[in-house]
Amino acid sequence: MSEKVIENQFQITGMTCAACATRIEKGLNKMDGVKEANVNLALEKAMVQFDPEVMSPSDITKKVRDLGYDVVTDKKELVLTGMTCAACATRIEKGLNKMDGVLQANVNLALEKASVELNPSSVTTKDLIQRVESLGYGAMVKSDENEKEAVDYRQKEIEKQQGKFLFSAILSIPLLWAMFGHFSFTSDLYVPEALMNPWVQMALATPVQFIIGKQFYVGAYKALKNKSANMDVLVALGTSAAYFYSVYLSVQTIGNNAHSVGLYFETSAILITLIILGKLFEAKAKGRSSEAIKKLMGLQAKTATVIRNGEETIIPLEDVVTGDILLVKPGEKVPVDGEVLEGTSALDESMITGESVPVDKTVGDIVIGATINKNGFLKIKATKVGKETALSQIIKIVEEAQGSKAPIQRMADTISGIFVPIVVGIAVITFIIWYFWADPGNFASALEKLIAVLVIACPCALGLATPTSIMAGSGRAAEYGILFKGGEHLEMTHKVNTVILDKTGTITNGAPVLTDVLTEKNEEEFLSLVGSAEKQSEHPLAQAIVEGIKEKSIGLKEVSDFENIPGYGIKAIVDGKEVLVGTRRLMKKYNVEINDVLEKMEGLEKQGKTAMLAAVDRSYAGLVAVADTIKETSTSAIKRMKDMGLEVIMITGDNKQTASAIAKQAGVDHVIAEVLPEGKADEVKKLQEQGKKVAMVGDGINDAPALATADIGMAIGTGTDVAMEAADITLIRGDLNSIPDSILMSHKTMRNIKQNLFWALAYNTIGIPIAAIGFLAPWLAGAAMAFSSVSVVLNALRLQKVKL
Repeated sequence: MSEKVIENQFQITGMTCAACATRIEKGLNKMDGVKEANVNLALEKAMVQFDPEVMSPSDITKKVRDLGYDVVTDKKELVLTGMTCAACATRIEKGLNKMDGVLQANVNLALEKASVELNPSSVTTKDLIQRVESLGYGAMVKSDENEKEAVDYRQKEIEKQQGKFLFSAILSIPLLWAMFGHFSFTSDLYVPEALMNPWVQMALATPVQFIIGKQFYVGAYKALKNKSANMDVLVALGTSAAYFYSVYLSVQTIGNNAHSVGLYFETSAILITLIILGKLFEAKAKGRSSEAIKKLMGLQAKTATVIRNGEETIIPLEDVVTGDILLVKPGEKVPVDGEVLEGTSALDESMITGESVPVDKTVGDIVIGATINKNGFLKIKATKVGKETALSQIIKIVEEAQGSKAPIQRMADTISGIFVPIVVGIAVITFIIWYFWADPGNFASALEKLIAVLVIACPCALGLATPTSIMAGSGRAAEYGILFKGGEHLEMTHKVNTVILDKTGTITNGAPVLTDVLTEKNEEEFLSLVGSAEKQSEHPLAQAIVEGIKEKSIGLKEVSDFENIPGYGIKAIVDGKEVLVGTRRLMKKYNVEINDVLEKMEGLEKQGKTAMLAAVDRSYAGLVAVADTIKETSTSAIKRMKDMGLEVIMITGDNKQTASAIAKQAGVDHVIAEVLPEGKADEVKKLQEQGKKVAMVGDGINDAPALATADIGMAIGTGTDVAMEAADITLIRGDLNSIPDSILMSHKTMRNIKQNLFWALAYNTIGIPIAAIGFLAPWLAGAAMAFSSVSVVLNALRLQKVKL
């Protein structure tokens, strides 16, 4: 262990007793690099002294989580300014990651944002901003207000670069004209005598070099000050070499024939002009890559009609608070998520569900913000506003996905971080070889080759290769109702070869109906007892039974005791009687004799119905059967998956006969039935142990462990919040066709990333030797460098046109 030891404080959650605290303390003290760890149960805090050269706060957090507990962390989004290339992004990222209390920092060059996971006990937002500023860049915390400021900043920056380019081009064109006058094949071109004068050329080049080029000098100074190098260093070195060598030659012409001297003022001026032009194109293209977010934000209503103090008032959307009573007229957008208090109407929910058919809404129904009220007048109560609305959550997921890093990007970041120093070394070696061996004593020729190498090797294309594709791909997927929660999930999805589908709510509509009632007792009394017991359960089958009983106008009784037995059924005390409703296993567990009814039960199950046995006071009373219908698109979607070579498996807690009947209708060949909720994750692990890449698709709370265990968890967007939280991908539309669509989108995005990385690397691999050999003029190298970055961004933007 080195001499440097720092102490960090971690807020721990999940501890229940002293044994928990002891377990965490022992676990931390066994880690390499930890000098001392103390856990305080009362304060729920851990004080850890550790060697930062051996480990990081993220290692400690991971260890605590591995032990079965959690660490309170916070996530901050920073809007960054002043970055010019991948090396800038890498430098900021490294600087943030070295801070005490920062668990992980990701910097996205294309979005110009930093996502920082931190320990709020050890580091503040102010500390993060100060760190970024000390590195020579600007930063502010992302919020709705400064997000707009950032957009305005980018637009102003584009306008500023446009002005610089025009000014630079006006001064550079005469120099370009003079340059062409020196070529043998353009010897007949008229060139004004004044343009051949070195002092005139210097007068034209100097403002370009030091006014327009000031940004490169400032950027290079800041980079070198922080012991790193970026694109600005390459540009400043290359153009300065050309400019100052030309100044030297100009001084030499005093008293001589000035027109006989070969100057390089046009090289530095044209290089700067072309680089400014490339940056201008790049900034405009990068702006287009976040179109998905702009489209989503554009769906939101701008105002809302609210009733306050008995009066109708139109207020900005951001002023709506939970509990407000809102009026939504025909043709208007629903401002926020809410519950209908009065009125009936049909709402266009296509922006959420993808379904073009309007959905009828009446009193008690839930409405989603940004959906369109087609015909009726509605009075709603706001239940979710601001960041809590469904649309805001969708926007948040897309933003996080676009700001995250795919594993493949780590390679590009590593290369970018060491690229500039290597290029400077190659440029110096090129100069030495040309000056001493290839063309001995010809300083001008050697300088040209050095400048060309410096300029052709900008790492911008490499740094933009991955994030622009991730942004465009995840944004396009969002338009199809597929929300990737991170770049790593977008990358992993194309490797999936096995898809596990939950039955209820995933393959089926999840809204079964009561179909059969078999009892030897009074049917009304029997259904009253069963319905009263089942109304306490949240299971879709229980709700179907209750709804079916209510439709028969049968009254329900009070329940004094209720117990849900996962995988078995329910037990309740109704009107002083013990009522059991559930599977064969439930009856066996409570010693209820059911042999006489098993044949009838199996007959119903062969029809694809789910039959549930009921017992009153440990005596068989009858059975009820419900049937769930398969979604219209499930069969075609499953066929698509099989045609793609995917193994499709259905998993369910239902018995084998019912499961097999549903699977046969849906076209699923492999079925895993009678699986308890906790057993679903185990089934996923078994497949993973066979070397399969597994995607789990579900919609319920009981699917959450399996969703988290799978290589890729896909939650049906119409399901529970818990399932969506545990999943890597949310399929908003509830259509199983979104599964092959997501895999296809992953394939296309990864192919696009690989194309970008290949051409970015190939460009430098080929371009540097060509420049070193002398086959690339510096001004041409500058044009090629600018084109490489723009071409990478434009290639990524092709993903925005993908048809699924």
